Amino acid sequence: MTNRSMIFALTLCAGLAPQAVLCAGVPAEGFNVEARVALAGFRSTVEAELAGDLAALRTLASTREARTGEWDRIKGPLSVLAASIEHDAAVWFARADGSYFTVEKDLADQNLRERAYFPALLAGRDVVGALVISKSTGKRSVVVAAPVMQDGKMSGALGVSLDMESWSASLDRRTAFPENVVFYALDADGQTVLHRVGNLIFEFPSEQGSPTLSDAVKQMLTEPRGVVHYHFGGNYRTAVFERSPLTGWVFVLGLAHPAASAATTPAP
Repeated sequence: MTNRSMIFALTLCAGLAPQAVLCAGVPAEGFNVEARVALAGFRSTVEAELAGDLAALRTLASTREARTGEWDRIKGPLSVLAASIEHDAAVWFARADGSYFTVEKDLADQNLRERAYFPALLAGRDVVGALVISKSTGKRSVVVAAPVMQDGKMSGALGVSLDMESWSASLDRRTAFPENVVFYALDADGQTVLHRVGNLIFEFPSEQGSPTLSDAVKQMLTEPRGVVHYHFGGNYRTAVFERSPLTGWVFVLGLAHPAASAATTPAP
């Protein structure tokens, strides 16, 4: 375990019941400043990548190559962006009619016009954090996109569809958290955007059969930050959460420990 992950694990233990496994000897004084810093670090890591991809797309969208609308001229710069992304992603250019090209496959045989985020691009607005099943890869993805503007009108769009299972696995490797550390993010509808456990991505925690988790989700969606306690997967969990100003997602970081310790842990 790295020094950083050890610090995260210890600070997240603060406030748990004295009987909590792996937290022995850590004062039960409530979640402290360091735990909040750990959560902020997790959130800022995700936001930095989304903001970086958006900045790159905005820059490319303003170039002469993008404004030509010619795929042969746009593909090169987008290929450079694709190579800079450390996990799986589809990088694409869409025309105003919804037809699109990807760096990997060139002209696609599908259309983006019916995507819920496409009207925002047509209106000249950026898209950050739209959840989709990628048409080009079939993977659970999050979209970041910027419109290409010509004479005040959207003539096309450049975008990145980030594979959230690949990204979550990358985050897991980089943070090197112990197995009992929980991290995930929820969108405004309570759908899981990213999660350490890949098969929970795009699921709704409120539908996982745990009333205490459903209550925790309601609290997380209505409050800007706080602490929640719930049962899930045979464990009792305590987590801190806070909302992202960039995406509106709720980021969550906490600990799982045996349910038997719940009897002495304060209810939310």
